[in-house]
Amino acid sequence: MFVAGFPAGSFATNCYVVAPAAGEECVIIDPGQDAEAGIEDVLREHRLKPVAVILTHGHIDHIWSVAPVCGARDVPAYIHPDDRALLTDPARGLSLAAGQQLFGGISFSEPDDVRELADGAVLELAGLRLTVDHAPGHTPGSVTFRTPAAEEIPEVLFSGDLLFAGSIGRSDLPGGDHPTILRSLAGVCLTLPDETVVLPGHGPQTTIGRERATNPYLVDLQPARAGEARLRPDAPSKGL
Repeated sequence: MFVAGFPAGSFATNCYVVAPAAGEECVIIDPGQDAEAGIEDVLREHRLKPVAVILTHGHIDHIWSVAPVCGARDVPAYIHPDDRALLTDPARGLSLAAGQQLFGGISFSEPDDVRELADGAVLELAGLRLTVDHAPGHTPGSVTFRTPAAEEIPEVLFSGDLLFAGSIGRSDLPGGDHPTILRSLAGVCLTLPDETVVLPGHGPQTTIGRERATNPYLVDLQPARAGEARLRPDAPSKGL
């Protein structure tokens, strides 16, 4: 599998271009602020043809460029229905002051073709097989995407703003919920093998094993008792 990623815009949101190999079809994950130029560079350098844009959630730093990217390539966008409204009204996912500061005079629109994601769905796109796991808590419609392990290649988890290296997504914005994100971490992340590679929405890649052992949010979190897990109060969270 071929993966190219780069941090887009002032939010440094990781945008990923994923394909079976160079010279083939691909999907684009989370085209954030000013992501168009970086995407074009990757597509041109590796001779890739996008067939879809898939979104881990609806926060503006992850969907800023979705309409122009989809429009330029005439491809659909995939998003969970609980976050779909953020495509046209991203301010509703932020505090009032932040929304006013970011979006004064800026309008957003949906791509022409929007398709909704369901928990457990398997997307067969560009020769890839991506399993969708609904993982609310950062936003109501947050999802992750998993590629299966193959031979000596480990499973890959595109975690969005659910899990980062050493942290997790914040849950204090509108639509966020702390007990819910802990349940998502326990049910979606901690059920995966330690060798699973995690490609997050911000920051460097990591593995499930490393986060299970060292992430202050996960060290005391058990998959079988997710509802009883508690966050250490000194652990900082991340994300928009």
